[in-house]
Amino acid sequence: MSDMRPILIAGPTASGKSGLALRLAEHFGGVVINADSMQVYRELRILTARPSAAEEARAPHALYGHVPGCESYSAGRYAADVTLALDEARRAERRPIIVGGTGLYFKTLTEGLSPIPAVPDDVRAHWRSEAARQGPMKLHAVLAARDREMAERLQPTDTQRVVRALEVLEATGASLAEWQRQPRQPILDLNDTIPLSVSIDRDVLAERIDKRFAQMVKEGAFDEVLQLKALNLDPTLPVMLALGVGPLMRHLAGELTLEDAIEMGAAETRQYAKRQRTWLRGNMIAWLEVSTQEMETSAANFASFIQSAR
Repeated sequence: MSDMRPILIAGPTASGKSGLALRLAEHFGGVVINADSMQVYRELRILTARPSAAEEARAPHALYGHVPGCESYSAGRYAADVTLALDEARRAERRPIIVGGTGLYFKTLTEGLSPIPAVPDDVRAHWRSEAARQGPMKLHAVLAARDREMAERLQPTDTQRVVRALEVLEATGASLAEWQRQPRQPILDLNDTIPLSVSIDRDVLAERIDKRFAQMVKEGAFDEVLQLKALNLDPTLPVMLALGVGPLMRHLAGELTLEDAIEMGAAETRQYAKRQRTWLRGNMIAWLEVSTQEMETSAANFASFIQSAR
């Protein structure tokens, strides 16, 4: 029987990992499964570098653009969705190629999630509203008064995680830290996968990011943001925090020239890629590191390389 172990491909944005995943899916007759927290959103195909319609036609894809921006997608929902996607891949006898840059999603796959009960919609809406009303520093002070352990873990500027800590505390009566100490059940055993971590030179990556962001604007990213603005969504929703949305929104408001918006969007993407690279180095020590040069070989050669390396 052929090797059907899932291939996991983690790497920073613009590192070429999605192209590699597609070539491997074509080679193995596999399915590309998303592990990027922003590529799940329907409204932002271009700005999140989601696979194009032409690329999706080359091999089956799962968990891309299936969530409306008015919803706040979570790791818990991802766990449920990716479990179904893996089951479908097995039934179809297609090898899963799981690719993305969201470390939490890969941890969800290989380590599992804490068994935190669902937070009611009204509680979630309340704390999102409080975040917008009070601002990050005051909201973090609220958390510090109620849950010192989580406040010490989180930066005041990490509004999404501060909101998450407060909503879990209110909904369950227990600190998120307590829930995170509970036993977890992984979705995949890391030993039964081929986990790859993409390594790319910092300067090369920065150049790729700058070129790609400018190309995104040429291909219609600005129109995507126009359509997003027309939806009048809560500004604290994850889709509104996608890389590039803020600067392009500011251009729409007349606060930035288009050139400045493009530079700012590329700059925040470079900063995000830096955080991704740091996270990968610290959390994926056991993963097989692959260079962009190795990735650029033929799919057959690369497949032989990774099969022999594990």
